[in-house]
Amino acid sequence: MTRLRFALLNAAHDAAHNRRNFRRELDADLVEFRATEGELPDHHEYDAIVITGSRSSVYWDEEWIPPLVEYVSEAVDRGVPALGICYGHQVLAEALDGRVAGMDDFELGYAEIDHHGDEIFEGVDGTFTAFASHGDAVVELPPEAELLAENEYGVHAFRCGHSWGLQFHPEYDVETARHVADGKRDRLGDARVDDVLAGISPEAHEAACEAKQVFENFTSYVRDRVADADPATAPADD
Repeated sequence: MTRLRFALLNAAHDAAHNRRNFRRELDADLVEFRATEGELPDHHEYDAIVITGSRSSVYWDEEWIPPLVEYVSEAVDRGVPALGICYGHQVLAEALDGRVAGMDDFELGYAEIDHHGDEIFEGVDGTFTAFASHGDAVVELPPEAELLAENEYGVHAFRCGHSWGLQFHPEYDVETARHVADGKRDRLGDARVDDVLAGISPEAHEAACEAKQVFENFTSYVRDRVADADPATAPADD
């Protein structure tokens, strides 16, 4: 029996928070690649890929972005399950021929989100709380994608085959939420950021922890696929 092995495509410019959060939440061996530095896998032999958040926009003219989108597109075409979070959700949409654009507003802080049912949300209430931080949104779903979750700011989750995009941040701990919010002062102003920071508390984080179930659901889905493909080498079900 072997553990699952995921490629973690870390798109953060300050990667420490992403590294800590995803290694805590995903029950798999993570092989990390610093996408912003041009690091990408040279093969697709992973049980799944996970694309993280970033302060970049997927449509920016930065040399590391097109190769990342292309790699994700190729992996999905080969049937590798994918999970994209925030920026990763937008990368996945672009890779699958959806469209991402800037929003007129910016969503920051703990938000209420409605989901419409799917195995990725098994065990999560139909209306749930999660931290969000984004000024871009998926404005056109990829062809054949299914809308799974939304709120007044737009699409918060979609599925296309073995791939899921989640706009919200189920992985954030309190430290990360505060760090991200504080970094938005230049864009949103002190008053709004201070208001968001006031709402980042252990109690709010605890309420948002329900959304972490998506990681277990994704991992279980991948584990079942591996078992179906080759029962003799299926990962252990811890």
